[in-house]
Amino acid sequence: MSDFPRWKYALVALVMLFGIVYALPNAFIPLPAVQVTANRDAPPIDQSVQQKVTAALTAQHVVAGEVSVQGDHLLATFANTDVQKSGADVIKAALGDGYTVAFKLQSTVPGWLRAIGARSMPLGLDLQGGVHFLMQVDENDVIDKQENSYADDIRSLLHDKSIHYESVARNAVRGQGIAVILRSADDRTKASDAIANEYTDLLVANGPSTGDRFVLNATVKPEKLRDLSRNTITQNLGTLRNRINALGVSEPLIQQQGDSRIVVELAGVQDPAEAKRLIGATATLQYRAGIGQPGDPAAQQAAQSGNIPPDANLFYMRGSQIPVLVSKRIIVTGNELVDAASGVDQQSGTPMVSVTLNAAGAKKMGDFTNANIQKPMAVVYVERVTETKMVDGKEVRTPKITESVINDATIQGAFSKQFQTTGLASPKEASDLALLLKGGALAAPVDIVEERVIGASLGQDNIDKGFKAVLLGLALVLLAAAIYYKLFGLVADIALFFNLVILLAVMSLIGVTLTMPGVAGIVLTLGMAIDANVLICERVREELRNGSTPHAAIRAGYEKAWSTILDANVTHLIAALALTTMGTGAIKGFGVTLMIGILTSLFTSVTLTHAFTALIHGHRKLKTLSV
Repeated sequence: MSDFPRWKYALVALVMLFGIVYALPNAFIPLPAVQVTANRDAPPIDQSVQQKVTAALTAQHVVAGEVSVQGDHLLATFANTDVQKSGADVIKAALGDGYTVAFKLQSTVPGWLRAIGARSMPLGLDLQGGVHFLMQVDENDVIDKQENSYADDIRSLLHDKSIHYESVARNAVRGQGIAVILRSADDRTKASDAIANEYTDLLVANGPSTGDRFVLNATVKPEKLRDLSRNTITQNLGTLRNRINALGVSEPLIQQQGDSRIVVELAGVQDPAEAKRLIGATATLQYRAGIGQPGDPAAQQAAQSGNIPPDANLFYMRGSQIPVLVSKRIIVTGNELVDAASGVDQQSGTPMVSVTLNAAGAKKMGDFTNANIQKPMAVVYVERVTETKMVDGKEVRTPKITESVINDATIQGAFSKQFQTTGLASPKEASDLALLLKGGALAAPVDIVEERVIGASLGQDNIDKGFKAVLLGLALVLLAAAIYYKLFGLVADIALFFNLVILLAVMSLIGVTLTMPGVAGIVLTLGMAIDANVLICERVREELRNGSTPHAAIRAGYEKAWSTILDANVTHLIAALALTTMGTGAIKGFGVTLMIGILTSLFTSVTLTHAFTALIHGHRKLKTLSV
């Protein structure tokens, strides 16, 4: 009689049900769709925009499945990618430049499955297409920032040490350091000693002197610049990962290439313009000391004459374009933010971003606001964009930095670590800015030097080939097991099928991105999973040859084969774990799939087959076994 416990039957039934339910979403093929979002100055998405899009599609005889407003965007679904492209062209022409039109794959998984967390596996770049970018980090910007920072620090140091100086400014040639002009040889000696002691990363040397101008040159050490370059790449990699993950692009590939380049691959993103908006945005905030209120006479005169005070910048209020003078002194920047969240200001009812600074930024802000109550402070919105133009038939990209003031208010009281920034045009702009600030500011700007779009046709071809490979491998293994091991082989076939189902369910639940290497891992898992059943069947045969009864042979077969099965799978698991933790890209995808497959096959090959075998043979007398 069978000694297989009832709780194990219940466990097997629950795991099988889990596998069926959570693997089911992969049977629902997503629909090609077009997503429309409003740009900064465009009217928001509403029913009038929906009606305009529907009318334009109908007029051009483009058949859309459904056109609906979903939150702050509009979504139109289509039957295939050809109609999707036609629909996108029609929508762009109808709405103009005020709206961003992007391709998307819309899930068709039923709501009841989504309600329990069941979703289809995201597909990788090689299966569903996407965009590939090669990005160049602007290393000159790193040098500029560092030299500007040292110039500010040297001014503060000389002031604190009561050393008289005429000027502290960067040399005209980038990378040649900072020139400090002092009034006497004694002041130059004191300044040289102070700078050398305080800033060990600077090389200090005397420069040419004329009359009462004594020059001191401070240059950044080459090894410091190399460290800055490496750290910049590392920080940009982390920032891009945070930003893209926060924006909802699944499993992006972001890795360094060479000394100053970054490769970014986004699966499922079919519109490169939209993708560049996601990853190339370098919007950040600067909190600066204000000089006057927006539109005051000094700002108006500076805007008209072009004569701007040497310690100020002339900016314009965002939206109204009213001129405002802002001090060149930066109090804190986006680099010193640790958290940002969008919301609505309770007093004015306008969109705002709640900002939290790190310790260094909080100290700077606290010191400034304590000393400048009832004085203005401006919030400058800095955005770097890349303009693309065709010159002599070639695409030329030119980086452009735009700076505008979003808020210029009087400081009513001291604050430091947490405060609110208002003056944003819309809740969406506040949300986007908070997202970029939370994701982090790029340590240095990046320019896209190469972009490629991988079409959906290539992805579909890969999917078809991978699907056929899985079916062929599964069919051949099922047939061989059924012929060679008869009834036990059929039980192993059922277990193998549920191994595939449970594997897909687990990968879907935890959000593993399926790629071609992942498909290869699934096929290999199916081939390896039958090994455990081969060991069990051969052990049962051996027990029968030694004169054991059928029930005793089944029991001994599973008990004695278990240690061998466990040893073999543990070694496979170690190899898969090494591929997962140390590999990247395709190697990591293969390792993840293989590791999950080993764990699921351990359960299905032993526990699930034992449950079916006990259910078939456990409650009847047997003279022999079909094995």
